[in-house]
Amino acid sequence: MMAGISSTCTNLLPVDLRLPATALLFPSTTSSGPSSTLMSPMRCERRPHQRRRGARLVASAVTTEPPSSVVGDMERGSLAEKSGRSDGQLAPRWREIHGRGDWEGLLDPIDTVLRGELIRYGEFAQACYDAFDYDRFSRYCGSSRYPPPTFFRDVGLDGVGYEVTRFLYATSNARLPNFVGARRKHRSGDDPDARLWSETASFIGFVAVSTDEETARIGRRDIAVAWRGTVTRLEWVADLTAAPRPAADFGIPCPDHGAKVESGFAELYTGKDPSCRWCRYSAREQVLAEVRKLVDLYHGRGEEVSVTVTGHSLGSALATLSAFDVAETGANVSPDGGRTAPVCVFSFSGPRVGNTRFKTRLERELGVKVLRVVNVHDMVPTVPGVLYVLDERSFPEAVLRLMDNLGMGAVYVHVGVELALDHKVSPYLKAETLDLACFHNLEAHLHLLDGYQGRAREFRLCGRDPALVNKAADFLRDEHMVPPDANKGMVRAEDGRWVLPPRHREVHDHPEDTDHHLQRLGLAAN
Repeated sequence: MMAGISSTCTNLLPVDLRLPATALLFPSTTSSGPSSTLMSPMRCERRPHQRRRGARLVASAVTTEPPSSVVGDMERGSLAEKSGRSDGQLAPRWREIHGRGDWEGLLDPIDTVLRGELIRYGEFAQACYDAFDYDRFSRYCGSSRYPPPTFFRDVGLDGVGYEVTRFLYATSNARLPNFVGARRKHRSGDDPDARLWSETASFIGFVAVSTDEETARIGRRDIAVAWRGTVTRLEWVADLTAAPRPAADFGIPCPDHGAKVESGFAELYTGKDPSCRWCRYSAREQVLAEVRKLVDLYHGRGEEVSVTVTGHSLGSALATLSAFDVAETGANVSPDGGRTAPVCVFSFSGPRVGNTRFKTRLERELGVKVLRVVNVHDMVPTVPGVLYVLDERSFPEAVLRLMDNLGMGAVYVHVGVELALDHKVSPYLKAETLDLACFHNLEAHLHLLDGYQGRAREFRLCGRDPALVNKAADFLRDEHMVPPDANKGMVRAEDGRWVLPPRHREVHDHPEDTDHHLQRLGLAAN
């Protein structure tokens, strides 16, 4: 996440390849793209869970021998399709899985239904990467390669049971172009169709809602918000701007002006560009308007509703901020005030976002639940810390609060409950590698979740294809015969040439009722 900002588009890589300053020493040159090799999965056995408490749970070093690799077509093999979602267990337990009891007793050993949900929402965050157009030679560089109606099918999640209702676009108040090299290329001609679709906006996530059939299976109407992490220059600026500022300074109606957040994350969340068709609304306004609309609609039908926010890396920070904002503005409350949709965050490899008073406001006063999935060897969740660099666990909570109240520098703390995994327990992954970005890889986190059974328990896969790890990394052990970054998105034309595939020209615009729903939240419309 923390690294220098490149002067060309050649370094625009997915966030699961981003790290703090260590990335400067170990730069990654991989790009996003599916692999073409499949490993045979292992099935997972259910075990009754025991009631244990503990915030930091590290996967056991006990492992099983991996199955032999076989060649075949790439498939996601999502565990969410195999357990928890469709077997009748989730509907009566969704509030527990959503964090009502702070996941006490569900993490060690891990509850199979919870594992399925974590992987499903993690795949939503991964889908933001898979759909993002990284190609600096594309006039649509920075947009989604797939339209909302077929989004989940196009990214390989057909049948997931959700429909995308809105794409999210972001910019920053920093007046810098996102894709300088592409801008020069596409501005050189007179043909307007040859120009870059936007110089400042970028596709950063989506809002989706469960279908009627899925709603019946999971026990409520779920509104899912997914965020990707750092890709563009403006997002690098957000990563590097770590000064804390009150959340209220960014328009979030937090009554405690001592609740502070990392200003770079908040700038990206609230930044807008009135001259840009896609960023005339901030990412904040886009999320709040869509959640407000969907909550009104489904609460109006008398349904139970939940709001689940997910993200990876920078997207994890945006997920935490947006969940905080949804609860603070009351976008999750029915128009008559009689019903409130619970808000939960499933975070992957996220940095710290705010100070101790932000944590108190989020957890205790607003009741937002946060479950953070991390790899213990990943550096991103360690930043920013106390005075930017120190680990919060080195200080008693009372000392951190005192430092906060006295205004003694930057004090950042994590929120919620942590589920810590260890990539060294997986027999599929390289225990040691100079490419530290691998430790941050989102697909690697999902692989670790799939095999994690609990502390002091063997690592055993439950059906997700390990080959997915190498979509944007070289993290799998060589003996598994899965090449890194095998598919760069090129297709072979009829004349035999390899070219970028054609795609839709229209970039999905904002709904016309955005102003209406912002006004209902008391926010100024454009």
